[in-house]
Amino acid sequence: MKTKPLGGTGVDVPEIGLGAWQYRGGIAPLRHGIELGANLIDTAEMYRTEDVVGEAVRGMRDRVFIASKVSGDHLGYDQVLRAADASLRRLDIDTIDLYQVHWPSRSTPVAETMRAMETLADTGRIRYIGVSNFSTDELDEARSAMNHHPIVSNQVLYNLRRREIERTLMPYCLRHDVTVIAYTPLDSGRLAGKPGLFAAKGARTLQEIAGEYGKTPAQVALNWCTGHEGVIAIPKSDSIKRTEENCGASDWRLSDEDMARLDRAFA
Repeated sequence: MKTKPLGGTGVDVPEIGLGAWQYRGGIAPLRHGIELGANLIDTAEMYRTEDVVGEAVRGMRDRVFIASKVSGDHLGYDQVLRAADASLRRLDIDTIDLYQVHWPSRSTPVAETMRAMETLADTGRIRYIGVSNFSTDELDEARSAMNHHPIVSNQVLYNLRRREIERTLMPYCLRHDVTVIAYTPLDSGRLAGKPGLFAAKGARTLQEIAGEYGKTPAQVALNWCTGHEGVIAIPKSDSIKRTEENCGASDWRLSDEDMARLDRAFA
C-alpha cells in the first residue's frame, strides 16, 4: 500500500483508508483491510460505528491510525471536550490520531471550537487536528484561529463525478500542507459498476481504461483520486472481497495521459 504524508506532521498514512459511514460489515473487513495496509480507519460520533472500529482494532492498536469527528452540532468548547471523551470510550483507546470537526457551525465561533481542539491535543487525547466539509474561506478562518497546532487535513467530497474542490479548495490545501481526505470516492457505487447506477457520463472511458490496465472501474476511479498530490481516499466496504478490490487501487499509477482522459470524460 502506497503512503502519503499527513499534512506537515511527518507521519505517513495509506493513500487508501477505510471509511465507516453507514458501515455494517462487522470487524472482519476492517481487520482484513488493516492486514492489506489500509491501516487508516475513519469514523465519527454521528456514524455510530466507533464501537465496531474499537473492536476491530483491539490487539492491533499500534498498527492503526484512527480518525474520528466531533459533530458540527457540538462545537462549543465544553461540548467538544465531552464529545472527544465519549468517542475515546466508545473506541476504547487512549488517543485519537486525527480528530476532525465534522462540519462548520453557523452559531459557534470557530475560534472557540479550535481552542477546544488544541486543548485536546495539549492533553494527549488527540494527536492531530483536522476539519471536514470546510470551504476554502472556512478553512482559512479556522487555520487563522490556531495558536500552536496546525490543521493537517480537510475531509471533503471528491470523486470523478464531483470535482468542485479542484477550483479553489484543493490548490489552497496543497499550498498550506493540508491533506485532502476524499470521502465517497466511488460516488456511492456509481463508479464501481453498481447495478442500475453505472450510467454516468464518462463510464465508457472508465471501463475502457480499466480493461487496459487489467483493473476494475472502482480501482481506476480510486487510483485517479489518489493520483492527485496531497489526496488520500477512504472508500467504505462491508465485505472482504470489496475491501480487497479497494486496496488493489494502490501500488500502481495511471499514466498522465490516462489521468487526462478521465478528466476530459468526466469534465
